Amino acid sequence: MANQSGNVYGLTILSPILQDEKIETSHNCAIRMQLACLPRDEFSPFARLSSTHMARLVVMDDVVYVGAPSCEEHLGSQYLVCETNFDGDLDTYLRRMANEIGSEVDAIWQHCWGYPGASNVDAFCAYMKKCQVPTTFYFADVNDKTVQQTLRALQTQASVAEFIEQAQGQPEEELQKSFAKFIKKLRNAPPPAPGRPGIGGPPHIRTEMQWATRRNEGARRDEPK
Repeated sequence: MANQSGNVYGLTILSPILQDEKIETSHNCAIRMQLACLPRDEFSPFARLSSTHMARLVVMDDVVYVGAPSCEEHLGSQYLVCETNFDGDLDTYLRRMANEIGSEVDAIWQHCWGYPGASNVDAFCAYMKKCQVPTTFYFADVNDKTVQQTLRALQTQASVAEFIEQAQGQPEEELQKSFAKFIKKLRNAPPPAPGRPGIGGPPHIRTEMQWATRRNEGARRDEPK
């Protein structure tokens, strides 16, 4: 079933990006700047939405022509693409986006056509649904477990592998005691945080990339070669 795989919902949103040749920094460039500054670890706004399995946001400039027999087509606008897999239903997730990470969402989607802002939750949800396209491919390969259940399973897997590595060569009696301590420690371990490095989440990536504005683009063109 499109958009739903077991307990996991797949949300794909394509929002057309504003175009204004009079502004110094184009809207698509402003979105890229915002996305580059977003944390990619436990401090990511989507990690704060505890039901999120994954989320990815990119700017799509155009579609790629792959050659015959397909027809060459082009988009009439650049699009902000948002893809996320999460536990639960769509309305609850969209309302959590508006209420819990509204400022981050506004900073990105304010550069898109027709975006009403997150303060009006009903209008926000209606806008996102209007921009939604069907999802048929999912990131989450386990569709009957929640985010926390999946993270706990990954935590257990990593801990067991570490124990096996450290306990190699121990005498049988010592190994039994070590294993009992390991099980107790594992059971008392705090639940893993979504996106935290070491629990399956990516590290925070710093970028030195310089983002072009219309002003410095012109300056570069005028520079002597």
